[in-house]
Amino acid sequence: MIDKELLHKTVGDAIEGTDLFIVDISVSPDNTITVTLDSPTSVDIDECAKVTRAIEAAFDRDAEDYELEVGSAGITSPMQIRAQFVKNEGNDVEILTRDGRKLHGVLIGVEAGDMHDRDVAFTVEVPVRVKEPGMKKAEMRMESLRLTSGECKYVRYDLKF
Repeated sequence: MIDKELLHKTVGDAIEGTDLFIVDISVSPDNTITVTLDSPTSVDIDECAKVTRAIEAAFDRDAEDYELEVGSAGITSPMQIRAQFVKNEGNDVEILTRDGRKLHGVLIGVEAGDMHDRDVAFTVEVPVRVKEPGMKKAEMRMESLRLTSGECKYVRYDLKF
C-alpha cells in the first residue's frame, strides 16, 4: 500500500521554493497515484516531470507497482482549495449550487484562511433582472452573493470565447 503521508511529503519537498501548490493527491485501490498541482502563474511540463522523478525516487516500483499521473488543474476544472479561489479573484466564474441554480458572475472576494482549506467562503457578483413596480421593463443589476464551497456542486473559471 502506498504511504499517503510519505507521498504528500515527497510532493511538498519537490515543489518547495516554487509558487506551485498541491490541489489534490489521490491513490486509488489499484495503486493509481494522481497528483494535481496549480500555481498563481502557470504549471509547466518541466515542473510536473520534476515531481514525477521525486515520486519515482521515493517509491520503488519493484516493491509496489503503481501508475503515476502528475498534472495541473485544468482551466475548466472545479476549484477545490482556497488557493485556487484566491488565484481567480476578479475572474468570471460559473457556479452550480447544490439547489440547482447555475450562476455566472465575477469572483470578488475570498474570506481569509489556510490556503489548503477545502471549506471556502467567497463572494461573487452576479447579474440579476429586477422589475420594480411602475417600470415597463426589467433592468439588470449586479448583486453580491456570499456562498461557501459546501453550498456548491462546483465553482470553476468561466471560459468565454
